[in-house]
Amino acid sequence: MNTSLFEIESSKPLPKDVFGVGTAVLSGFALSVESELLSSLKGIAERSPFRNMVTPGGFRMSVAMTNCGRYGWVTDRTGYRYDHIDPETRQPWPDMPASFLQLAVASAEAAGFPAFSPDACLINRYEPGARLSLHQDRNERDFSQPIVSVSLGLPAMFLFGGLERVDKTQRIRIVHGDVLVWGGPARLRYHGIAPLRHGEHDLVGSIRYNLTFRNAG
Repeated sequence: MNTSLFEIESSKPLPKDVFGVGTAVLSGFALSVESELLSSLKGIAERSPFRNMVTPGGFRMSVAMTNCGRYGWVTDRTGYRYDHIDPETRQPWPDMPASFLQLAVASAEAAGFPAFSPDACLINRYEPGARLSLHQDRNERDFSQPIVSVSLGLPAMFLFGGLERVDKTQRIRIVHGDVLVWGGPARLRYHGIAPLRHGEHDLVGSIRYNLTFRNAG
């Protein structure tokens, strides 16, 4: 997919290395395909509904999740892992829509990662008050592949830390259509989302969706 097909609807130049080497904030990068993304998202949720998963420690996550692609990320009392099968439906996860895949590849290329090959997309649904604590994405096998994170709906405060949990955390407000990419030396940095504030988005309502693309296999 040619990145020129995605309009960067921002008056600012494309900001790279905002959080350090290997990071990029692509403001408004997904806006040109927002209708396709939201339509595909609805179809995915009809086949594999959102659910609040449980961590190995027994904590019920405030963020509801589903997946699409060859692999889906799941957590339960037995641990964190990727699986071909949705444990609730007992069926393979829905295929990754073309609009998802093309956006993920184009975003990674724009951020300086031209060989991204995502095979998993974790979809998070945030309602007001939901949060995601600082964590690393480390269940994947190939850390040379970046993470691509697409924000839809209500704005959120993205938290980006260092390679250790105790490292200083940076914050940036992300809004509908923004795409964040991190890889290379930033690939295993801690990150999270502060509790979502109440609000209303014209297309999504009082919800925030996050599409996180990874190469899991």
